[in-house]
Amino acid sequence: MWSMWSLISYILLVGFALQLVVFAMLTVSLRRRKQRSPSLPPTGWHMGPVDVQDNRLTVYADGTSLYDAMLEAIRGATDEILFETFIWKDDEVGTAFRGALAERAEAGVAVWVIYDTLANVVVPAAFFDLPAPIRVLRYRAWREWWFAFNPRNYGRDHRKILVVDRKVGFVGGYNIGTLYRDVWRDTHVRIEGGETLDLAFAFADFWHSCAEPNQPRPALPQRPWSPFVRVHRNEPRKLLFPIRAIYVEAIEHAHRSINMTHAYFVPDPAILAALKRAAARGVDVRVLVPWESNHLLADWLSRHLYDECLRSGIRLFLYQGAMIHSKTAVIDGLWTMIGTANMDRLSLAGNYEINVEVFDADLGVQMERLFERDLANARELTLLEWRARPWAARATEAVLSPLWVFV
Repeated sequence: MWSMWSLISYILLVGFALQLVVFAMLTVSLRRRKQRSPSLPPTGWHMGPVDVQDNRLTVYADGTSLYDAMLEAIRGATDEILFETFIWKDDEVGTAFRGALAERAEAGVAVWVIYDTLANVVVPAAFFDLPAPIRVLRYRAWREWWFAFNPRNYGRDHRKILVVDRKVGFVGGYNIGTLYRDVWRDTHVRIEGGETLDLAFAFADFWHSCAEPNQPRPALPQRPWSPFVRVHRNEPRKLLFPIRAIYVEAIEHAHRSINMTHAYFVPDPAILAALKRAAARGVDVRVLVPWESNHLLADWLSRHLYDECLRSGIRLFLYQGAMIHSKTAVIDGLWTMIGTANMDRLSLAGNYEINVEVFDADLGVQMERLFERDLANARELTLLEWRARPWAARATEAVLSPLWVFV
């Protein structure tokens, strides 16, 4: 006769085995999907700059315009370049950035580079052998084996920052590579003005906390005060995760509309509850996600929540034919968030992230128009359609749903 603990252990083991089988099948499906020729997202969208207090903000929604602007800024640098990225591919785009940074370093500009080593494990190591004048911080979450026993050391560096001469800065969802320029749909923002110093501080502070003892360190700038444009950072090493709280607070303030675009939509109970309360009080809550992202597990964990969202009045729109990787939100046309943090636990309570919060109606109007434009390449999911999905899809969601605490 089985004891209670034996029965529980058996059930857990069977459940884990089922998850492994399902995950293996999804992995095969993802590989097949990558072999298909993707549809290209809409391009050519251009938005003019918006002045907010002493900052000028420009939103970029296509990779060609963004990379051209970033490379132009790098090539015009006269004093210092701070460059941080999560993924940096050794392709046409990646090589252009590498060459531009090397040229400026050889010209006497102080060039500082940070990249996440695990995210670039498939990139040849030789690509990151940057010329000696460039100072490089190769970030590893676990630099020593005992780091695994401290939750403060689990964060990946998921940030994407460029600051040139502490006068112009870029931040958002774009990694560096031709895939992100030509196929994915993403969003970045350029900042010119006082808040650029906050981006520079974020870069320098991270460097100071992660550098080896003998490495040089960039100077820490004096951070500005701004009630309208604010940079927020998630810092696992300090156990500080403000971006999640800011989202909840902004959602709770909503009167008219909430438009959110996220690559991976796996909100925790607090954020989901705030969205449901907003819908219940009559706010038009719309969430745009890719129907098929580059992470199948995240897709299925997100779909596990679709029934609850739709029943609660949260409208879901599925971006078609291409990966949408943006991490943006606009509420009531007054409050905007653009950054690197996804709507999942890894970003909101795990990784190093950086988002820009803006209070401005002109930028809000631009972001609402951009959202509507993206909806033209999406279809709305109805509750009736969702409840008619095949039993195999329901079973897959049920098997994988316990993993939502890890994503």
